[in-house]
Amino acid sequence: MSTVIDSLERAQLRRVPSFQPGDRVKVHFQVIEGTRRRTQVFEGVVIKRQGHGARETFTVRKQSFGVGVERTFPVHSPKIERIEVSARGDVRRAKLYYLRERVGKRARVRERRYTGPEERIEPGLLHDPVAQLEAEAALSEGAVDEMGETAEEVVDAGGAEDTAAEETSAEDTAVEESAAEEAPAKAEAEPEPASEDAPASQ
Repeated sequence: MSTVIDSLERAQLRRVPSFQPGDRVKVHFQVIEGTRRRTQVFEGVVIKRQGHGARETFTVRKQSFGVGVERTFPVHSPKIERIEVSARGDVRRAKLYYLRERVGKRARVRERRYTGPEERIEPGLLHDPVAQLEAEAALSEGAVDEMGETAEEVVDAGGAEDTAAEETSAEDTAVEESAAEEAPAKAEAEPEPASEDAPASQ
């Protein structure tokens, strides 16, 4: 396969949680009805996951009013908002076609015991070209800050001295504020001396 197609497909990959056949998942996908767009949730057991890269798909099966319903989703489809893993299944097969012949309680998959905390995945592209370009620009030698100055210009203009002066002035102001707060407290604690003009109490 050509490198151009590889790069195009790599740009379409999205961040998805790790799941495998036997896991119970909730797939939040967008449904367009006329001019309206809404999010629908399809919850079921993953019976297979096949393919790789941008062409990877997974099939989810559920029982709806006693009827088995299967739906196949592309893993990296932009219409899928997010995939939530509800439970981990304890299975030893890659394709769970035997669930099609079972009904009721026999169609359940045994749940795996606790295997650790689930990893939180933020939805979005796996390789975001815009964020990558921004990171490269920030790391490049000619990167400028919000003031339009490069790192070399800031150092040449005495930026290090300015920051040191700002730090010392900030420490001085903090000391002055703490002294100002302690002064009224001391004044309230000490009683006022009696004046000489005041008549003595009998």
